[in-house]
Amino acid sequence: MSIAKYIKEIGRGKDGARALDRDQAYDLMTQVLDGEVTDLEIGAFAIAMRIKGESLDELDGFLAATSERCLPIACERPMLVLPSYNGARKLPNLTPLLAQLLAQEGVPVLVHGMAKDPGRVTTAEIFHDLGLPVAQDAAGIEHAWRRREPVFIRTEHLCPPLARLLDARWVIGLRNPGHTVAKLLDPCPPGTALRVVNYTHPEYGRTLTDFLQRTRANALLMRGTEGEPVADPRRTPKMELFLDGVAQPALSVAAREGVLTEMPILPRECDAATTALYIQAVASGEKPAPAALLQQVECLLQALARLPAATSTPHERTA
Repeated sequence: MSIAKYIKEIGRGKDGARALDRDQAYDLMTQVLDGEVTDLEIGAFAIAMRIKGESLDELDGFLAATSERCLPIACERPMLVLPSYNGARKLPNLTPLLAQLLAQEGVPVLVHGMAKDPGRVTTAEIFHDLGLPVAQDAAGIEHAWRRREPVFIRTEHLCPPLARLLDARWVIGLRNPGHTVAKLLDPCPPGTALRVVNYTHPEYGRTLTDFLQRTRANALLMRGTEGEPVADPRRTPKMELFLDGVAQPALSVAAREGVLTEMPILPRECDAATTALYIQAVASGEKPAPAALLQQVECLLQALARLPAATSTPHERTA
């Protein structure tokens, strides 16, 4: 098979390219993930989409194809999914702290992402230094949840073909639609989990708002901290909550405006070991948690309380 006919549509440049419909996008991503295309075609796909950008139909089709190839995860209680694909460059990566604070409240928390990223401090590295569980299968995830611990799973174990697509970045030098899909990925039965979906550029926030509404998602949408799904500890970002695709203004959090009068106490370095020590101190109560994270935790807890318990098996997921 070949995706040449799709590349011809999406590869005509920023002004000449045409968006694929959902079925076409689903077929394209299915071929890519199943290894039915050449490396050259994957490169052309990645560059064409980088220039054009994803439409809502394309995001829907790409995500559906990827979700079908995920390790199925189920839980009797509403769970939280934290896609972690950027890591830290300048600020401490506090995604593990967010996960731990929620787990202490009894929330089953699943974090997924890549193990390494040159030049960045990944959540996987901090989980390792904290001694938190890193699972390779559904049994490992369930074991961690029984211990009231957050759990991390590498993309290569959650969705191996997606991990291979993400790795194309190191050859091509550019991110591709797989990175967008990874940040939207929810391997749980429909309606049983809440995702934190984050963006970096404001214009992409508008696209994701439309996408979450269209797909009837349960999600907290926010501008992430260096691309991570955690509130900036220095200034509370806007956090928009969606349940079944419907915006929930009463449960959402407004952005903090104005001049900062007090900075939170943060570690001076952002390496994994230093960040892990800081997270341990906050989790044990020795140091205060940043106010923005506490607001995010409270927002997520209120949202999770609105979700029903799981009533289906993971294999009942629809495309």
